[in-house]
Amino acid sequence: MSTFLIKNAKIVNEGSLFEGDVLIENEIISQIGESISAKPNYTIVDAEGSFLLPGVIDDQVHFREPGLTHKGTIATESKAAVAGGTTSFIEQPNTVPNAITQELLEQKYEIARQSSYANYSFMMGGTNTNLDELLKTNPKNVAGIKLFLGSSTGNMLVDDQEALEKIFSSTKMLIAVHCEDEGTIKANLEQYKAEYGENIPVKFHHLIRSTDACYLSSSRAIELAKKTGARLHVFHLSTAKEMELFTNKIPLEEKQITAEVCVHHLWFTDKDYETKGSLIKWNPAVKTQDDQDALWKALLDDRIDVIATDHAPHTLEEKNNPYTSSPSGGPLVQHSLVLMMEAYAKGKISVEKIVEKMCHNPARIFKIEKRGFVREGYFADLVIVNPHLPWNVKKENLLYKCGWSPIEGMNLKSRVTHTFVNGKLVYQNGKVKEVLAGQRLTFDRE
Repeated sequence: MSTFLIKNAKIVNEGSLFEGDVLIENEIISQIGESISAKPNYTIVDAEGSFLLPGVIDDQVHFREPGLTHKGTIATESKAAVAGGTTSFIEQPNTVPNAITQELLEQKYEIARQSSYANYSFMMGGTNTNLDELLKTNPKNVAGIKLFLGSSTGNMLVDDQEALEKIFSSTKMLIAVHCEDEGTIKANLEQYKAEYGENIPVKFHHLIRSTDACYLSSSRAIELAKKTGARLHVFHLSTAKEMELFTNKIPLEEKQITAEVCVHHLWFTDKDYETKGSLIKWNPAVKTQDDQDALWKALLDDRIDVIATDHAPHTLEEKNNPYTSSPSGGPLVQHSLVLMMEAYAKGKISVEKIVEKMCHNPARIFKIEKRGFVREGYFADLVIVNPHLPWNVKKENLLYKCGWSPIEGMNLKSRVTHTFVNGKLVYQNGKVKEVLAGQRLTFDRE
């Protein structure tokens, strides 16, 4: 096992930024100091002028395996993840078959054990009828339970109020939710279909999957969580109106209800449909500038706790279908950190805040053991980012199996130069090394 000494780094951790060195021995960060002396067996990595961050933990991805592997696999998408500085991911259950039994869930873990470049966990999927299976979920080695309260890719809609209440009141596991009200969306869609048929202009997507659809669903989920005492995490918030549902008045560790925003909702607005079309068709939809401004405000004042991607690749052929048959979702896991570094370069957010929202808080919320921080004794999941190494996003440097990105052609100021997973150097200067370093995440829970 290699021993790495990272020298002269700007270490970003727990709200502070300081220059120093980090020693990695075996899988672990063994020492952090101002100046650590090198020994002959150390591999030196000079990080002069670069930031050293904990590896990003993306709490919401869709890597498409099993069953949808023409879009992506755990191998291809975890490669893209480590190239972008994401060292751990939590994948969602709407694969084929849906991960709604313990047996199907464990099959996904076995695929990842054999093929993942990054650390991994998988959500157990809830349905209207699988409470018994949900209650068998092991809190020590499964991230949580995922409920689709609005239909999206895959048929996993949970719309039975009695079943929902039973799930919320029966489990101590973290429940993560996709919130969009199905009745509202269906009514809106019929209205636009009456006018445009199947070829609805994509610019109306945010009016079909509307603010009201989001707010109605998320407010109901939060009301139910308060009623039952459930531990609720609300995925991919997209509207200004929903921000009134969350608080920054109590510390994160005491929150029973936490919130996530995705990079695309911080980056794109409805004005971008004109040029990007279905490439930025997501559920929930990218909405207005006012919505985006409110999301940024809530992110910075700590009503929103986590930044993720909802990485969800589809082929270009699928995306180019007419509106009603074009799937929602897009690939972002390779570019989430560098896009947030663009926001840093523009003065919108500090690097310390990026690390809090993309590394520390996912670890805290899911109670992930010994990850998400630059701490002695923790797993050496680390990323070096050079903030002054411009590059252009183009097909040749995309690692997604689907082969496209909504930010193709964009010039970025920052570049990930090194990614370590469990002490192994898995990515360096544009190349992923053939090292399957990923491990199953474990959780500090009863």
